[in-house]
Amino acid sequence: MCGINGILHLQSQKKVDERILIKMRDSLEHRGPDDKGIFIDNNIGFGHRRLSILDVSSAGHQPFLSNDGRYVMTYNGEIYNYKEFYPELKSNGFDIETTSDTEVLMKLFELHGLKMLHRLNGMFAFAIWDKLEKKLIVARDRMGVKPLYYSFYNEIFYFASEQKALFTAGVPLKMAQEGLEEYIFNRFVAGENTLYQNVKKVLPGHVMTLHEGGKVTTEKWWDLKKEIQNQPKIKNPVEWFRETFDDSIKMRMISDVPVGVLLSGGLDSSSVLASLHHQNYKDIETFNIGFKEKEHNESHLAKMMAEKFDYGFHTMQLENQNLYDQLLSATYFQDEPIMHLSEPHLLALSKMAKPSVKVLLSGEGADELMGGYVRYKALKYPSLLNSIATIGALDLFNKQPRYDKLTRYAQISKKSELVIFNGSNIYPKDIAEIYGINALPKNEYRKQIYKDAKSLYPENLRRQALYFDQHTYLCSLLDRNDRCTMGASIECREPFLDPRLIIGLGSLDDKWLFAGKKWKFILKKAMQERLPNEILQFKK
Repeated sequence: MCGINGILHLQSQKKVDERILIKMRDSLEHRGPDDKGIFIDNNIGFGHRRLSILDVSSAGHQPFLSNDGRYVMTYNGEIYNYKEFYPELKSNGFDIETTSDTEVLMKLFELHGLKMLHRLNGMFAFAIWDKLEKKLIVARDRMGVKPLYYSFYNEIFYFASEQKALFTAGVPLKMAQEGLEEYIFNRFVAGENTLYQNVKKVLPGHVMTLHEGGKVTTEKWWDLKKEIQNQPKIKNPVEWFRETFDDSIKMRMISDVPVGVLLSGGLDSSSVLASLHHQNYKDIETFNIGFKEKEHNESHLAKMMAEKFDYGFHTMQLENQNLYDQLLSATYFQDEPIMHLSEPHLLALSKMAKPSVKVLLSGEGADELMGGYVRYKALKYPSLLNSIATIGALDLFNKQPRYDKLTRYAQISKKSELVIFNGSNIYPKDIAEIYGINALPKNEYRKQIYKDAKSLYPENLRRQALYFDQHTYLCSLLDRNDRCTMGASIECREPFLDPRLIIGLGSLDDKWLFAGKKWKFILKKAMQERLPNEILQFKK
């Protein structure tokens, strides 16, 4: 895990200013305190801050050059299956000189070009400069676990792991009106746009190429809809899930430094812990945030799970001045206003974990893949929502915020808006009544994702909402995870977001996700011999 940045002058006669490149790079020091490097060749420059995880020696130094000097790469992430490619690379004449995934990624690119992306199991954002063809390639992993921002400004292309590096280089810090509206209404900006003018994101599963002469092309290298449609039928879903999940955990334990677990005490993180214990991993440290309010506190369950498997347990509560301080710090690392209330807690937890580990496993993604949010229940029988709206108008639910929200949600009549606004706290009628705005924030990306979801799951609003969340809301959670853990110089890995699980779960029938009152049914079924009933039956 690292911080990357770069500058490309679109006018080839211009030279990169080393001071600006270094200033950008060092604004990302928290992402990589272990090493730093730069590469400059006239109008192109790369920067890199390294957090050493695999091959902690100087052999993993970046920017990384190919042996023939044609390619230069700056890379952030982990390729979990990198060792699988050793035989293939050696048989094609490549010598493996390090134990780093960086070298494997470069040599796979030399051998196969961008076709190698489909074979990677990992999280990544990288840039490769081709000295021969004078073109820059920037790419991002399937789900956008690793961030990559860019800006075209004053005939210069800038890119970086965080937006602050772009602003450090001189890109103006100006709010975008449409981005601000969407941020207020939806808590994040979905798609390639951001809260700011002149700043965009490379979309998950996309690659952008800047050719000599200024031509820019963008390609979608991974399409979840097509992957699900092409997925062979899974014969024994529970067995398949358990085996694939265990293998995902095993792959994400590859590290030359200690690995710990973010343990909330809920089903998802407890399943991660149970898999580690099942595979005989020892000396695991777990980290938990507690709350004074009993309705929010799951620390007793987290402690129970850690003790059950004889793992270390560390917990903390965040309040008063400490909470305020972490809130300010989280805002700095996020580069945007805080919209997830857990951000200061996750940052504080990562700081607590830092003396013990460099890598943390998280249960992120399970809810979006297997229907874990209560809000999905409203979409099971959409025809009943009108009745709920009528009952709600009688003020029977006034004292219960959850039902008040449901009553407002039930007033939505369009199926498309039921899906698109399922994860929102503010609905179209609220926008009109509270803000006096009748036109909804424009976002073509959301419309396209809904269109894909509807095509993949016709008349199934719950599955449409899951697919929609996987391309929108989940991205905001992954951004939060990245900034808050990297703010403490820790790498966060999400085992549920293995591509095999994402595709396979998307292809299963509803009954494996929603079975009566059991949501995330396949996870509970797969873990029923590993987890106690207190975890399996716990209701939030």
